[in-house]
Amino acid sequence: MINIIAGGKDKEILMLEKAAADFAKKQLAPEREANDAYPFGPFFDTVVQKAFDLDFFAVMLPEDLNGMGMGVKAFATVLEGLCQEDSSLGGILFTNASAQQVLMAAGGSALLEKITAAESLSDCLIAFPGFNNPRDVRNLARAKQGSDGFRLSGTVEYVVLGAMAGHALIPAHLDCEDDYTFFLVNLAEPGITLSEPVVSLGLHACPAVDMSFDNVAAQPVGKADQGSVYFGEMADIMHAAAAAMALGVMKGSFKEAFTFSQQRFQGGQEIIKWSELKRIVAEMAIAVQNAEMIVGMACHVADARIPGWELCTRAAALQVQKSACDVTTDGIQVLGGVGYMKDYGQEKRFRDAKQIQALLGMAPMKKIRYIESMIKGCKA
Repeated sequence: MINIIAGGKDKEILMLEKAAADFAKKQLAPEREANDAYPFGPFFDTVVQKAFDLDFFAVMLPEDLNGMGMGVKAFATVLEGLCQEDSSLGGILFTNASAQQVLMAAGGSALLEKITAAESLSDCLIAFPGFNNPRDVRNLARAKQGSDGFRLSGTVEYVVLGAMAGHALIPAHLDCEDDYTFFLVNLAEPGITLSEPVVSLGLHACPAVDMSFDNVAAQPVGKADQGSVYFGEMADIMHAAAAAMALGVMKGSFKEAFTFSQQRFQGGQEIIKWSELKRIVAEMAIAVQNAEMIVGMACHVADARIPGWELCTRAAALQVQKSACDVTTDGIQVLGGVGYMKDYGQEKRFRDAKQIQALLGMAPMKKIRYIESMIKGCKA
């Protein structure tokens, strides 16, 4: 199939594409089942460290912030390649990049520069509740300003990377504020309590915890009462990356189904020769190719900042994530009974596709936000 994400096939994109594919094949695929056992098994920290050493965490960061200075197309290329084999590492990369994008949108580049200059992986990572839109959360943490600065109290649920990052970017309400404000918290501060790892539907090795704050020192990021603005600016970009993750899952599911259907014999012939199964595999292939074109276009317009690109990336994520759920369902059906077993990757991809659909908030709410943005644009 044509790789639309890699678009113009410039040298740097091709290098990232190959690096991600090789990494997925050598580092992720062999231990996929074992890594998915987390938190009831060991965490694949050595693999995450190798991804850090390859600068996968710095793809979209500007060069003056210790990054590679590449756009969302480059980051999408990495995510798509990794997620074909195991999406958990993609979720880790996505979470950290989302927090970085919020900091940049809020004018916190100086803070981000200090974090990204750290030598250790944990000190460079930023925990973030990336599966929620704070506007849809009823009870956010609360912050108060005192003589010694701001203090944070309350509980924030499902903070991804909360147990392994050096900092966390937390949305919280200030007194008498309608919207919320983002606060950067050094996780070495006293008064922070972490729950046991939260067991999720998919992306098991993309660890999350509930975090409780008891009068913890925190630094506000950007203007007060402007959290939704910064989250929205981040989401405009990161929806393209989320779509790329879903595309990777789709590609992995199709490849496994296609290979299996040519190797499995039933009734004296390969099952791919049976017309009904051939139709299912064909529909998977068409869905993957359509998703490839959608993600490629979304990345292109986002990097070029073509007018209306924000709606394009959001629509891409909603459509491709939905398609991923359908394709992974078909992927299980092609394998039959063994498709439900952990010995193959289809069972995990089915769960991961559902989890990816929840990135940056629940799908129904994202659809409502989408039409609200269109209405706002019509009135402008």
